[in-house]
Amino acid sequence: MKTLNFSFLLIVLATTSCAQEKKTSQEQQPEKEFLLDSEHLIAILDTVYRAEQEPIRLRDAMMGKYGVDSEQANKYQEIYERNHPVNEKKIKEILDNYGWPDIDIIGEQGNITICAVIQHSDNDIRIKYLPLMRKAVDEKQLNPRFLVRAEDRIATERGDLQIYGGQMKYYPDTKTFNVWPIYDPVNIDKRRAKIGLGPLAEHLKNRFNFEWNLEEQIKRTEEFEKERRNKKK
Repeated sequence: MKTLNFSFLLIVLATTSCAQEKKTSQEQQPEKEFLLDSEHLIAILDTVYRAEQEPIRLRDAMMGKYGVDSEQANKYQEIYERNHPVNEKKIKEILDNYGWPDIDIIGEQGNITICAVIQHSDNDIRIKYLPLMRKAVDEKQLNPRFLVRAEDRIATERGDLQIYGGQMKYYPDTKTFNVWPIYDPVNIDKRRAKIGLGPLAEHLKNRFNFEWNLEEQIKRTEEFEKERRNKKK
């Protein structure tokens, strides 16, 4: 069985029995150790993926059929909200003890799982693991699209303009989804190309079935910046 090659996590188990309790500390049995191997890690990530993503997939399907605020959609949202803290804890334990896992072990699916949980977490979690994600991208262990999603999410949570355009937001006043306003939307595709991403219009169409309109987004960015300046006065 292939074991992890990026620093082993040693889990120490106390193995004292009733008989051993009667012995002195010098007579106690040696502590037992075991390694978290690649098969175990993959099994954990598979479990996390199902628990994290299936409720979201079903919730989104119910939104499309019954509406965003429907009882059917809320049912799966509640399941997701129960599952996520458990999934987040598992991912944090892996990253804190191992660093970013080798893609040769976890594959693209493993990266999808880890990044999805980070993306769904609070901003402090995203910020904490951003340097680790950058390092993984530099070492060709992680596709840059995951990194820019995290960077854009951090920006939007802070109330800043996003850089790469991957974040959508639901606007209750119009009951529609739209792109969170983007910094310098005219040159968005140049920034995306520089890090190896395709045009934003293609991304939005493929992922969200959303039609990108540059002129509209320029106006939305201008309105966003104007409103933010007014708040600072």
